[in-house]
Amino acid sequence: MSVNKVILIGRAGKDPDVRTLDGGAKVASLSFATTDKAYTLQNGTQVPERTEWHNLIFWNKTAEIVEKYVHKGDKLYIEGKLRTRNYDDSKGVKRYITEVFVDSIEMLTPKVQQQAAPVPPPLPTQQPTQRQQQQVQQPAYQQQPYQQIPPPDDLPF
Repeated sequence: MSVNKVILIGRAGKDPDVRTLDGGAKVASLSFATTDKAYTLQNGTQVPERTEWHNLIFWNKTAEIVEKYVHKGDKLYIEGKLRTRNYDDSKGVKRYITEVFVDSIEMLTPKVQQQAAPVPPPLPTQQPTQRQQQQVQQPAYQQQPYQQIPPPDDLPF
């Protein structure tokens, strides 16, 4: 048994490059950054922030989704598999490249929500309306829906 599974959470390094092949299939490529935060060891040694860059490849429906909704800087959750290929560069040197072929994508950057026109405060002689009372009483975390990422269902255990 073998497993080739990649899970990444990071940010798009550029807008996706989308092409349509002769057969009508779409393919999109995207540079993707994951960053380990800087930290200090107990002995005082400082470990700097480290960013890894990944090449993501999207096919067909996921390529269409990426083309439509993903932009530079967007935070994404990615699941896919590693693929390595080689090519000869212009000097004839064999080069290898590792890419993540994306199976599923989840947008983590919240949509820009249009704000409703602010409700003016009531005049001193007026009682607040029921809607105004609800806006005051409702905490901010309840105003945006929580998006839960479903666990993968193909784990080997």
